[in-house]
Amino acid sequence: MTTTPATVGEEWIRALPKAEVHLHLEGCVPYEVIAGTAAASGRPPPVPVTDGVPRVASLADLLSYLDWSCALVAEPEQLDEAAYRICARARASGAGHVDVILNPTHWPRWHGRLGAMVDALDAGFRAGEADHGATSALCVSLKRTQSRSEALEVVDRLLELAHPRVVALSIDGNEAGGRESHNDRFAPAFERAAAGGLRRCAHAGESSGPDGVREAIELLGAERIDHGIRCIEDPSVTALVASRGIPLDVCPSSNVVLGVVPALAAHPLPELRARGVRCSINTDDPLLYGVDLAGEYRATASAFGWGRAELAEMARVSIEASFADEDRRRELLRQLDAFL
Repeated sequence: MTTTPATVGEEWIRALPKAEVHLHLEGCVPYEVIAGTAAASGRPPPVPVTDGVPRVASLADLLSYLDWSCALVAEPEQLDEAAYRICARARASGAGHVDVILNPTHWPRWHGRLGAMVDALDAGFRAGEADHGATSALCVSLKRTQSRSEALEVVDRLLELAHPRVVALSIDGNEAGGRESHNDRFAPAFERAAAGGLRRCAHAGESSGPDGVREAIELLGAERIDHGIRCIEDPSVTALVASRGIPLDVCPSSNVVLGVVPALAAHPLPELRARGVRCSINTDDPLLYGVDLAGEYRATASAFGWGRAELAEMARVSIEASFADEDRRRELLRQLDAFL
């Protein structure tokens, strides 16, 4: 039986075992980690910062801040600290595993040094797991403005590294930018990644409509769709997603801030669930939106009149959809069943 939102307390939400599967490293660099470098560079942040929190109100704000902040990260210790804090925040929200998206194109000081970058992040993740118990994995992302050959080079580098922390290939960036954003150019890279044992996820159905979701599935072989909510605009695409059991990694606050939906109450997440689509709740770029995962669960419960049953379903999908290894997924599902 569905409980009323009033019975879903903060303590229960934070204790609910869950995973987070759509989290960008670029949106998880604490301001204090780069504040000293920014002051030394004489480059003030492009958006207001209040109490150490950047105030992002649009996609333009987001991209501008990411370009500014990532360009200030030059030391392994900064990446180590960012990764460690991801694990700490995950545990504070009840997440036992996090899939973190890393797009190398955003990090100019690390171009050509992907191996060193992954090593620095790995150190922070290992320390974070030891101290907080949250496991983590990296999904290295292509950018939609890259060429076919550039995309293949990224995959070849990942397969050459064979780093156990890197488990998946992703793709992000503006999906609605004309021919340069089309998925067919990236299909060979995703095919090569699959052949090499990497998992696959793709941003779609955010700045693109339902056709972007269909292409991510049919051309890229995506096992998971990041965002994907605009598939609701085409019943045939919604049915495709539902019939194949492909999870959508939904980021409610991000969708509101970036104008994908006008307000949380208007979000299509309840309708997607009603049509049989598997969905999880995620934060996208939490430090830029001033949110955490537990807060997203709380906000959706309030907006949609959800109780414990609905939130538990979101948690279960998040664990099942994660790219944690099979033993870790089983362990987290056991924890969830015991909690419920």
